[in-house]
Amino acid sequence: MTAAGTRPTAQDAVAHLTPARWARANRLLIRKALAEFAHERLLIPEPQPQDGHFAVRSDDGCTAYRFTARRRALDHWQVDADSITRHRGGTELPLDALEFFIELRDTLSLGEEILPVYLEEISSTLSGTAYKLAAERPTAAELAASGFQAVETGMTEGHPCFVANNGRLGFGIHEYHAYAPETASPLKLLWLAARRDHATFTAGSGLDYDTLIRDELSEDTRSRFTATLTALGLDPDDYYFLPTHPWQWWNKLSVTFAAEVAQRRLVCLGPGDDDHLAQQSIRTFFNATDPAKHYVKTALSVLNMGFMRGLSASYMAATPAINDWLARLIDADDTFRDAGFSIIRERAAIGYHHRQYEAATDKGSPYLKMLAALWRESPVPTLEPGRRLATMAALLHTDDEGGSFAAALIEESGLDPDVWLRRYLDGYLTPVLHSFYAYDLVFMPHGENAILVLEDGAVARVLFKDIAEEIAVMDPHAVLPPAVERIRADVPEEKKLLSVFTDVFDCFFRFLSGILADLGVLDEDAFWRTVAECVTDYQKAHPQLADKFAQYDLFTEEFALSCLNRLQLRNNRQMVDLQDPAGALQLIGTLRNPLAPYTPTA
Repeated sequence: MTAAGTRPTAQDAVAHLTPARWARANRLLIRKALAEFAHERLLIPEPQPQDGHFAVRSDDGCTAYRFTARRRALDHWQVDADSITRHRGGTELPLDALEFFIELRDTLSLGEEILPVYLEEISSTLSGTAYKLAAERPTAAELAASGFQAVETGMTEGHPCFVANNGRLGFGIHEYHAYAPETASPLKLLWLAARRDHATFTAGSGLDYDTLIRDELSEDTRSRFTATLTALGLDPDDYYFLPTHPWQWWNKLSVTFAAEVAQRRLVCLGPGDDDHLAQQSIRTFFNATDPAKHYVKTALSVLNMGFMRGLSASYMAATPAINDWLARLIDADDTFRDAGFSIIRERAAIGYHHRQYEAATDKGSPYLKMLAALWRESPVPTLEPGRRLATMAALLHTDDEGGSFAAALIEESGLDPDVWLRRYLDGYLTPVLHSFYAYDLVFMPHGENAILVLEDGAVARVLFKDIAEEIAVMDPHAVLPPAVERIRADVPEEKKLLSVFTDVFDCFFRFLSGILADLGVLDEDAFWRTVAECVTDYQKAHPQLADKFAQYDLFTEEFALSCLNRLQLRNNRQMVDLQDPAGALQLIGTLRNPLAPYTPTA
């Protein structure tokens, strides 16, 4: 028995790794690599004599990958996974994702330092795919009718753009079974006591530490934790209770913070009583015992998708104030109110300061992100009768038979597909546009950061989360409270609108449109025409912003192609400097804007 629960046997832990599943996982990953690397112009597929047939050649020209694909709006490559074959000379070879990256290492600019780590991330991603292939999973239609957490743990793909999107370097196989969201394994968070003179606790308006802990921990649990401290001769009033990821304790804190433990600045109190479920973001947990309680986001020193997934103690200090500021802004705005838009606030945060590491490293160091936590509101208490929740990432989910989560919602709603889409856009895109044009405010509005409130299959409203680390105000003259000043970002004019073009159009709508078109649910023209109508109606409703609409033109003929995989291939340990995210962008050519044909006439 360990913190992760009873471990599977050595054989059972890898039972999902069979030749057939491994072959399928490799095929699916190579399909994604061909599609996304072609989209980012890392690969230039050669058209073959047969229409819709293409080939990609290895660095030495001796190996060819042949496949069929459809090219859609935004240069989206819809590659048929089953069509992919690999040839060298006159011999057809089995598909092997690791070999794919070795054969194309120069084309992909995978340097000697990056390549082996990237291969490890690919191996982990493949293993996760094999696990998902082995599990008995609901169809997309069944999942679309399921509860909030069933949807959250039912995702099979991860980020739609990144090829190595489930690296999770640091997890052993038994830890994968215990902590990966797709395993849906309940766990209990591990609690520490942190000396108050080495920790910073902040809370939002109307909340304090004692109230938070009283609501989050039962009286019996609080008494047990307090007794642990008093038995050591310590004064409980000198400590904060701090939740941690079990992996972080066993693998990092118990060793890297050994001095803090030895000198009783940190005291391990043991597990809490509530069961939690890991969310798609890995380090965030939903309270399965009491869904009305807060999410808990923890530091996790695991490398995943271009970043060590820690939490900065210094960043945590301003988190509640930033959330309160944004919540007030949204609540006071008629457009947000009419759209039903809201955020789930990060209500409290705590960060532990290790004095020696702070003296030895700079503010971006992973050593300063090993011990912190925040509490985020649960959306469950605000849910109206007859409505249910689902992560927006689920709209891109397809099952093994090609069934679509989004298509199932459209069918359930009974609405015409373009009407369903427009309701979704009114709830999701309109708030994104209004934030940008009215407030110079941008989110990171990807699928994992948005929660859909559904009623009879239709989107009734949308919630955003992951606020303090993901939002930015791009107006250098905006008046911000001192505690909120951190979110001001210096973004070049020509890059500002990429917050919509890249994050929304290219990284989400591109995939949703492709899925719906592929299934014959809604063709591309109808999809983008509906998006254009949403934008046009928003602009008509806000004539006072006409100058901003002209300055940042959503109907421009083309926009810069911002490449995410290029960031990870260049530096898979820290893709972006969070202090200057715009400075790290990899812009390669342009994409034709699918809204341009629908430019409003005067």
